[in-house]
Formats: sequence, C-alpha cells, structure tokens
Amino acid sequence: MRQTSTRQKNARGTYGEYGGRFVPDSIGVLLDELECAFDSAMADPSFVAEMDRLLGEYVGRPSPITECANLSRELKGGRLFLKREDLNHTGAHKINNALGQALLAKRMGKTRLIAETGAGMHGTASATAAALMGMSCTVYMGAVDVARQARNVSRMKALGATVVAVREGQGTLKEAVDAALAAWVEDPEAFYLLGSVVGPAPYPEIVRTFQSVIGREARRQFLEREGRLPDEVAACVGGGSNAMGLFSGFLEDREVVLTGVEPGGKGLEKGLGFHAATLCAGSRGVVHGFRTVVLSDASGEPAPVHSIAAGLDYPGVGPELAHLRDTGRARYVAVTDDEALEAFRRLCRSEGIIPALESAHALAYALKRLPEMKPDQALLVNLSGRGDKDLDTVFPEKHQKGFTVGAGGLNGIQSRGLFYV
Repeated sequence: MRQTSTRQKNARGTYGEYGGRFVPDSIGVLLDELECAFDSAMADPSFVAEMDRLLGEYVGRPSPITECANLSRELKGGRLFLKREDLNHTGAHKINNALGQALLAKRMGKTRLIAETGAGMHGTASATAAALMGMSCTVYMGAVDVARQARNVSRMKALGATVVAVREGQGTLKEAVDAALAAWVEDPEAFYLLGSVVGPAPYPEIVRTFQSVIGREARRQFLEREGRLPDEVAACVGGGSNAMGLFSGFLEDREVVLTGVEPGGKGLEKGLGFHAATLCAGSRGVVHGFRTVVLSDASGEPAPVHSIAAGLDYPGVGPELAHLRDTGRARYVAVTDDEALEAFRRLCRSEGIIPALESAHALAYALKRLPEMKPDQALLVNLSGRGDKDLDTVFPEKHQKGFTVGAGGLNGIQSRGLFYV
C-alpha cells in the first residue's frame, strides 16, 4: 500500500537505521492504540498467565528438540538438531504469535480479525485463534498462493474464516499484505493480526515478543540436554518471524553463530524476479510502512520476487534482522529452490520428518554446513513448520504419471524445473 503521508516512530520502534513508522496518520492513530494496549497487556500478570496456559494446553508447548542422528552420520561432520515447531497445533510456529495477538485483540474489545498469509500457515493460525476466541476472521491471500496452498485454504474455511484471493501484482504475499492493510484502514474497529516481524512499529516488537518463546525454550532445552549451547543456530528468513523467534534466545551468547537462510529461488545471478533473497541482494528502502532492506526495481518500487516456498516470497525483511546483519551479529546466506527440494527429500527419507518448504531452506544450508563442522560441534535448525501443505508442490499431480516410490527412492523425478506450479 502506497503511503500518502509519513510518520516516524521514536527510538523504541527502530533497530539502528531500520524500523519506525512511515504511514498515513489514520494508521498512526491505530498503531498508538495498539502499542498502549500491548504494553498494558504485557504488564498484566493475568494476561501473561493466560498466554502461557494457552501455549501449554492448546498449542502443546514446549516443542521438543530432535537430534537428526542419521543425517549427521551420513554427512560425516557436526551434529544436527531441530527445534520442532512443526509439532505445534496447526503445524507451525505461526500459532505462537496468532494466539498472542488474538488474546490482545479480545482484551481491546475487538470482534474481527484481519490477517494476511503466504504459505497459509499464518492464515490457518489466525483462523484457529479467531475460532477459539469467538471472533470472525478475514484472511487475504495472493491468488497464486491460493492455488499452490489449496490445502491450507480448505483448513481456513473449515475453521470459519473468509479467504479473499488477491489478484493484483504477482498475487503473492506482498499483495496480501497490501490488501490487509487497506482493509484495516477501512474498518478500524477490526484488529490487524500481522504475521511476521515486519510492518510499522510496534508490530516487529509484538511479533518478536510472542515468538521469543522459541528461543527461550531452545536455549534451555539444549543446555539441559548437552550441558552447553549449540555452536550455531539457523532459520529460514522471509519476513523473519521464525528466525527472530529463535535468534532472540541467543543474542547475548556471542559464541553462538546466528545464520539466516534466504530463498535464492532460481539463482541470485539471474537477478530480480528470480529470487527473494532480500538481505543478500537488496538495498535500503521503505515497504509496508517501515524502513528496512528491500528488493527494489529501477523505479524504487518493490520488485517481483520468487520462491518455491510461498511463505518466503516477500521483497522486504524484518528491521531487526537487517540491523543484526549490519552489526555483524547475524549472517545471511541464500539457497536455491532445487537445494530446498533436495533437503526436503533428505529429511523425509533419512529421519521420517516432512518439513515445510520454508524450513527446508534452512535444512539445505545445514546439509552444506555440517560437513564443515567438527564431530563435537552442533547446529540447531528451527524446523518452523511441517510439509503436508507442500506435497502438491513437490509432487504436482500433472507430473505424477509413471512415478513409483520404492526402496530405491523417487524414480523418474528430474530435479530441474519439475516442481514448479
């Protein structure tokens, strides 16, 4: 959504030179209300206790840590561990934030939720939270993502949500955010449940707060299990909610390397439109009401992006993640669609775990990184979601004829150019 006026937030809403607010005054008033409500809620022990209760009794937290002994042995290097956010209710990390914001919306007296979604996991989590809280829910989703994530569209509808297909632009996540913001302006009595650590302040702080349970648990669990911290933690990065959730638990542990893995799509060398690796190839700019690193075209507008993972094809990134890059606290790499598909296959066949294609990007990095590590070193990857939603992308029906699955693996599958829809 293009901004017709600008408004900058104070230092609390910035991370170095990133973050802040660049929004019309009409949205600035809503953001002020949201910030006050969030501060009040987080200072209220009853709100925090209710959130903790829901995370335990409803989501099923804490999510466990699993060691991938088979893959580690195959790769002959370091040890691979997974933080199992795929085992949460709804199958991803998104429910942590959705429940927190929905509980906040209820405290504010709101009865309707507005959300955007790419892969459908945040939309599913928002619809789930709305059903639990007795609210209505409208989810905006790019038309391209509606087609490639049909299973999650059905889940949202089953939960009572209205799914609106957005056909403008590329019809993916950016356009879904545009539409959700526009809908919020038209209905200020609704609550915009933003799904990642992006957007104008205070959204990056709110989402980080609710997702920080991942990092707190992971740090404690690894210490209890191994008597030390992991040498490195890694997570995929689109907007960045699962990465920031994990990283937040280790920011002060300078000996722990933080690695974000971006979607390299069909290859960074092919240029704009073929990847969504913002921090690896972008420049400073403003998108969706905040300053960050953006993939921009020649006119300065957000550029077309591509990833096989619907949840990663966003032309910006969370402002705190950009700041962590500039300060050197975190590093970022990109992996291609084909590398993510190979990691998907390897985890399925070696460990019996089906990862989301988003998470498979972090796993693809792990497949390259582990052989470089010593046997006593450990890499912890945030498995942000499960891959049921992606089976139609990995095995599109139009390509299944003649395929057999047996002891020898997937026969007849060509790894180049096959899995795109």
